Amino acid sequence: MDDDGRARRLGELLRAGGWRMCAAESCTGGLILHRMTNIPGCSDYVLGGVVAYANAIKRSLLGVRAETLEAHGAVSAQTAEEMARGALALFGADLAISVTGIAGPGGATPGKPVGTTFIAAALRNGGIRIEHHVWPGGRLDVKNASADCALELAASLLQA
Repeated sequence: MDDDGRARRLGELLRAGGWRMCAAESCTGGLILHRMTNIPGCSDYVLGGVVAYANAIKRSLLGVRAETLEAHGAVSAQTAEEMARGALALFGADLAISVTGIAGPGGATPGKPVGTTFIAAALRNGGIRIEHHVWPGGRLDVKNASADCALELAASLLQA
């Protein structure tokens, strides 16, 4: 499925359920919402998002706990979950998508190579799915693969 197809599918699910979504993006830099807002009529279901690259922004805007960042790092399942839950609260949305990762070429750490991402999709009612991936390729490959996965993960959560 192409970029527009993933965004269209998620948009159709959101519209059918009367749901609204938001995003909290780090390594994707707004690519998820870029794709969603390429779809005409997206204002029916897209509320907005935050590009939270710096840990200070993850903490102040999204409520990611300093303890989480210290214990698990910015690139972790725990941080992805707190980013998604924080976005839900910030925007009053029904669905939040979050992505945090290492797009490269630098930034790798032991156990977290370039291409490592954690992607979360969370519902206001408490449902959540989190995936961990290590994508091959360069920076744009990692960003695109992460955005693709995030859109698919969100759609699968809505269909559950």
